[in-house]
Amino acid sequence: MTEAGGLAGAAERSIGAADIDHLCIDTIRVLSMDAVQRARSGHPGMPMAMAPVAHLLFTRFLRHDPAHPEWPDRDRFVLSAGHGSILLYSILHLAGYDLPLLELERFRQWSARTPGHPERILGHPSTPGVETTTGPLGQGFANGVGMAMAERFLRDRFGAEVMDHRVFGICSDGDLMEGVSAEAASLAGHLGLGRIVYLYDDNRITIDGDTSLSFDTEDVEARFRAYGWHTASVEDPNQLGALHSAIDAAIIESNRPSLIRVRTIIGYPAPNKQGTPSAHGAPLGEDEVRATKEALGWDPDSHFVVPDEVRSLFARVGARGHAAYRDWTARLEHWSEMEPGLAEEWSRAWHGGRVPALSSALPRFDPNTTPVLATRAAGGKALTALAPYLPTMVGGSADLAQSTKAELPYGGSFSRDAAGANVHWGVREHAMGAAINGLALHGGIIKPFGSTFLVFADYMRPAIRLSALMALPVVWIFTHDSVAVGEDGPTHQPVEHCAALRAIPGLTVIRPADANETVAAWRVAVEEVDGPVCLLLTRQDVPVLPPELVSGGVAKGGYVLRDPLEPPLDVVLVATGSEVSLALQAGDLLSAAGIRARVVSMPSWELFDAQDETYHSAVLPADVPAVSLEAGVAQGWSRFADFALSIDRFGASAPGTEVMRRLGFTPELVAAAARRAIEDRHHP
Repeated sequence: MTEAGGLAGAAERSIGAADIDHLCIDTIRVLSMDAVQRARSGHPGMPMAMAPVAHLLFTRFLRHDPAHPEWPDRDRFVLSAGHGSILLYSILHLAGYDLPLLELERFRQWSARTPGHPERILGHPSTPGVETTTGPLGQGFANGVGMAMAERFLRDRFGAEVMDHRVFGICSDGDLMEGVSAEAASLAGHLGLGRIVYLYDDNRITIDGDTSLSFDTEDVEARFRAYGWHTASVEDPNQLGALHSAIDAAIIESNRPSLIRVRTIIGYPAPNKQGTPSAHGAPLGEDEVRATKEALGWDPDSHFVVPDEVRSLFARVGARGHAAYRDWTARLEHWSEMEPGLAEEWSRAWHGGRVPALSSALPRFDPNTTPVLATRAAGGKALTALAPYLPTMVGGSADLAQSTKAELPYGGSFSRDAAGANVHWGVREHAMGAAINGLALHGGIIKPFGSTFLVFADYMRPAIRLSALMALPVVWIFTHDSVAVGEDGPTHQPVEHCAALRAIPGLTVIRPADANETVAAWRVAVEEVDGPVCLLLTRQDVPVLPPELVSGGVAKGGYVLRDPLEPPLDVVLVATGSEVSLALQAGDLLSAAGIRARVVSMPSWELFDAQDETYHSAVLPADVPAVSLEAGVAQGWSRFADFALSIDRFGASAPGTEVMRRLGFTPELVAAAARRAIEDRHHP
């Protein structure tokens, strides 16, 4: 059957201009129903109800060019309600993105470009037109806030000639119930991010039933007005004039972000299931799909149909978008001639890669002049040295800059009036994590970082996981990295957090031993890792190692820091972070007792795993017993050591040195553990 044949009676009637919008909307609805039904899995209700919103945004408001989906100055569209992914795939297909109809037919199948929730992986093939990975509710909402911050920062730095766009999005009841969206909305209102336009699908249905169970007593618009947002409401999205006017007004409002509440009926116009929870998270069923098509005047026996008139309208939209892209490239060329210095910076930032002279600019610490230094302080000095070479680095802390030392000198503050490089996230770890991902999603031109205490990585874990899933170039800075924090007690003393972060695939965790390893870790994070990096840094001072010993070792994840004067080896002490100095002290005790001990610093399991087996064996010989030292849980250390000196309990409130001592981290106890490992190997 031809595509046009999908409309009942299409051959007998012509479609007037007044009807074409509704034909496009119904096409989105039918494609969404068909794809979910074919997959026997998915969420048809939201795409059907919000089809008018998606249609209007993509045909009237978004500046986008399907032929150039990575155009830097395109408007961004975020489907925070990622469960409705088929809505996005349907509109992207119609708009002319490289997403063939076959991919809609393969919805939610292995290797399809139409996964169950939208996915974007930076630097890897992804579904064109998808701006971020969404599904965990609220994360996309906050990603969009980060995207708007990126646009403002780049517009202030490079000028509106080359950076001048908006962030549009669709969010759901679930997004607005999640705390991360509340934090992000509060920040967006405070900063006056007027280029955000979100449309809230107010369908009053969740999986468990009507929102009267949990949510409908809340006045969402009043809450957002209190945050400093412009709000509006549309009672019927099928009244396109009212919807158009509300979006127009939101765009005109340049000083406040906008939330437009759209009152929808989930699953509309399915005759039996619209407005019910059964339209939310499961296929409608063959009979209901058939009845809905009949109600719309479509052939119920046709599937995945796109009428010619719909193709024609979207072709015109695509041509309009391509013209906007060409205008931008002409402006970029003229701007590059007028601003050669900025143009060079622009090009270097967008294309990434190694930064010339960066290594020579980074500090080196001499243990003769700086015998001890906290790695958080060394990290701050490294950040100061990096700043001139990475002018599009943006970041800050969750109200802890004085503690984490994560602040860019002379970068200014990001505020309503100026888009400085230092973001004051406030006590909003959830929003900081997700918005930083949004900053990184701006084509990779911005190198963002966020910082807080390691124990609060728990608040940020969903965002950290998504940064790994999307391979984003984010640096997560976590200080106060062990029970050596001391008096603040077990609520602020991480023990399981290092292991928990290492469990995330695609995340590089680096716990440097001293100031020089910290500087090397920053260089690795900036130049060598394609994806997010966690730096775990100390509050307390630790001995500074000779820089020549550290050189190159961090990039390999683990290296021999000290060997006995004569072979053979009796034992290997392998440690991370502040415990490396403890391993060196224990090694001295063992040496005095005639036991030949190697000390290995292993700041990063992930970087060490990336080395070949020959290197692994050279550092950790299989025939030599190994003891690991880390002031945290032992989980995972059995891969590298026969015996793990660990802390498999919560800490305590006391001075950090006393906590470490009472929990077994002294040179004497480490040496005793080494002797036991040797004895066990010889007499199992």
